[in-house]
Amino acid sequence: MNPVSTYAKAALVLLFVSFAAGGFGEAYVPSKLIVWSDAAATVRNIQTSDTLFRLGFIAYLMEATCDVALALVFYMLLKPVRKDVALLAAFFGILGTALFAVAELFYFAPSFILHGAGYLKTFTTDQLNSLAMLSLRFYSWGGGIFMAFYGTAWLLRAYLMFRSGYFPKAIAVLMGVAGTGFVLRNVALVLVPTYRSGWLLLLAMPGGLALMAWLAVQAFKTRTPLDLPS
Repeated sequence: MNPVSTYAKAALVLLFVSFAAGGFGEAYVPSKLIVWSDAAATVRNIQTSDTLFRLGFIAYLMEATCDVALALVFYMLLKPVRKDVALLAAFFGILGTALFAVAELFYFAPSFILHGAGYLKTFTTDQLNSLAMLSLRFYSWGGGIFMAFYGTAWLLRAYLMFRSGYFPKAIAVLMGVAGTGFVLRNVALVLVPTYRSGWLLLLAMPGGLALMAWLAVQAFKTRTPLDLPS
């Protein structure tokens, strides 16, 4: 018998760091630096706030590290329900993280485009600005165009949570809604690219907060800790 509190503590910390780092690196920093309608203004922001730009990338590295570890933790929490489905969810989660890592390369690319290397002197300033903005566009699209893998991971986890008997069914439903939001966001980006579908990501908020609250309760139980089935 493995007490769920052991994994709950790890999941709670990892989820908190992942949400905080993701919010900083994927929302706050881009909102401060990127002006989607003005390449020159974006480049000025990056050049004058280089430390903030780089901290945004560091935040992503922290988020990705936590997400990979979470794939293992949730596998351990959910494998008593169905080991094969729990493993498949872990694979989808890691694949989603890896694909987002490719997109993050395009976020970091402007630091090379704009650093004034000799081989880039054949480009005019306006051309370099446009290349930097194009790279950031690829980052923005790359981060969402494979989001279905991450969403599928949470749909599978939600299914296992619902059947587990030890996760609250309400949280399972909310995490299923979250996973659906990620998948629909991906579909919208591909089929209806002009549609403002960012609000779909907000569907993850209720489930994420409820899951963290439940994990906090389980992590710090001092009496009759919940045990996972053998």
